[in-house]
Amino acid sequence: MTTDDNAFTGSRRRPWHALPSPVRAGIEGVLGGRVVAARSQPGGFSDGLAARLELADGRRAFAKAVDTVAAPGVAAFHRREVAVNEVLPYGAPVPELLGAYDDQGWVALVFEDVEGALPVQPWREEELERVLDALTDLAERLTPAPGLNSPDVSARLGGWARLAGSGRSLAKLDVVAPGAARELDRHLALEALLPEVLVGETLTHGDLYPFNVLLTEERVVVVDWPHAWTGPAYADLVMLLGSVAMSGIDPEPYAARHPLLSGVDPVAVDVLISAQAGFLLAAVCSMDSADPGTDPRLERAMTALGLASLRWLSLRRPGRSGR
Repeated sequence: MTTDDNAFTGSRRRPWHALPSPVRAGIEGVLGGRVVAARSQPGGFSDGLAARLELADGRRAFAKAVDTVAAPGVAAFHRREVAVNEVLPYGAPVPELLGAYDDQGWVALVFEDVEGALPVQPWREEELERVLDALTDLAERLTPAPGLNSPDVSARLGGWARLAGSGRSLAKLDVVAPGAARELDRHLALEALLPEVLVGETLTHGDLYPFNVLLTEERVVVVDWPHAWTGPAYADLVMLLGSVAMSGIDPEPYAARHPLLSGVDPVAVDVLISAQAGFLLAAVCSMDSADPGTDPRLERAMTALGLASLRWLSLRRPGRSGR
């Protein structure tokens, strides 16, 4: 599948000038300067502000902010991201958190500005290799996982059991991914192994798709860490490779030679691939496309990523297609 530049961008960004003036002032207070220009950024699906800011003194920063009443879930993610970023080790390929503003009505995070771009989609060989190499360094720096001053969260993996328990969701699955509906028992069996596969000592990003990666001339930078959890060192790698099949590329050769998967039980990898598809498709099948509150871009992106994971799984197990 080919994707355009906006395939991984939501439709609910709020421009800087639309923020309440106290929130703008709060962000400027974190920065210690006046914002004179702001440019909304592509990538990701969160409600609210996501913009690169230019200050009167020439400094630059990136800020994101959300209304806690309009989007309480996103606000909770922002607050957890503060907690995660506070413990990420120096030298990790992540943007520096400059500060946060939280007046209970709005939550804002302010980061260093990273002069980079999202990986081109479909994946280009050189960029993919850069990101895959960077994941080895990332896993090494985050093992053992630093302690978080925040409750742990569940990995965004698994969902087949939830699908199986909902007739409405099963009906939608039969339309979205009929092969997966036919092989539901197989995915349920893999999902039963998920608790033991999730054991590990590495702080994983937990949402490592192309829209959370920035490429600069010198660095690969991983952004947006609210879903971080502690698990196996290869979990983020498997998640990222799940997106590769969207580009018409077989992820398996990359997986076979990657050091993070050396010696890993192939069944454990199957479990993670299936669990990734299960999380995405369970979320899609619970959405009401006719509901004005549903972001159609998010629904399409999650569907495409879920089907891509199933394609990879079918390539690992010939003759067993998930589509």
